Amino acid sequence: MNFTIVLFVSMFCGLILAQDNATGATETEETGETKSSCPDMHDLLIEFGAMREKLTSVETRLKESENQILEQRNKERTKVIFSTAVAQGEKHVGPFNTDITLSYKRVITNIGDAYNPSTGIFNAPVAGVYYFTIFYTAGGNREGKLFLYKNNDLVVMTSDHITQYDGADNGGNAVFLQLQQRDQVYVRMAANSHVWGNDYYTTFSGFLVTQM
Repeated sequence: MNFTIVLFVSMFCGLILAQDNATGATETEETGETKSSCPDMHDLLIEFGAMREKLTSVETRLKESENQILEQRNKERTKVIFSTAVAQGEKHVGPFNTDITLSYKRVITNIGDAYNPSTGIFNAPVAGVYYFTIFYTAGGNREGKLFLYKNNDLVVMTSDHITQYDGADNGGNAVFLQLQQRDQVYVRMAANSHVWGNDYYTTFSGFLVTQM
């Protein structure tokens, strides 16, 4: 609408000047006032140009804000939550003569399908901060010892020593981990140690706190 008005005024100013030239009109106070309005037109064009630049800048910022909102919404849609338990037909798992990766066969929750019950390994689907917990119950006549790994690095552990007077031992630990996409997290059981199974006693859980 503004640019239409500017164009109309410009044409009107041009018609007046053309009429003055055709009639050979001398400069009078009236024509002087008419001509003086034409320089004002130049100032208006400059002002509207500045307004257009401001509008373009605002549109750019709005577009950037929209992209940020869409990116945040995509992050919020990423849900990663899992909770598992060691499932064994017998009461306990182990002992073994070497460290083993525990395979938690009973999948209680696996939103996002990031945990693989066949391998016992959690694979991070997106980069972010995750929270993991490990808990176990074991007989007191043998040591219970679990390690939580990120890729090839030991992060936290939980253990309890052998006791002759305690029929059962419990242990647990938890940690926040910053992971990159495809990082792996899993639990290893130490050689010559054991844990109880039976679907309920020994668990491995985790969830995505925030995507990065």
